[in-house]
Amino acid sequence: MAKRSRPINIHVMVTDEEKNIIEERSKLAGFKNTGAYMRKIAIDGRIFKIDHSPLQELSSHMTRVSTNINQIAKRVNSTDSIYKNDVQELKEMTEDIWQSLKSILSKLP
Repeated sequence: MAKRSRPINIHVMVTDEEKNIIEERSKLAGFKNTGAYMRKIAIDGRIFKIDHSPLQELSSHMTRVSTNINQIAKRVNSTDSIYKNDVQELKEMTEDIWQSLKSILSKLP
């Protein structure tokens, strides 16, 4: 038997479902054998761990703005007037959201 160019074996245990997913992704990526796909992914693949906490903060800001808009809409519908302070508060909250969004976007790869 000819000398192998890759003599070292790495063994990985997977479930039937995981095996099917790996084989499917291998075919979709255009690989003829799963071993070549596994080597390529293990060597060149990237895994991104994303911190979602800034998005949770942004979601909290959005909830507060939505609540304020609903309260203002109810008041306008019942009194036919809107207060300058309400509009100013909404502008400030909107600016906070934009700043949070800019901060999140600046940290993306």
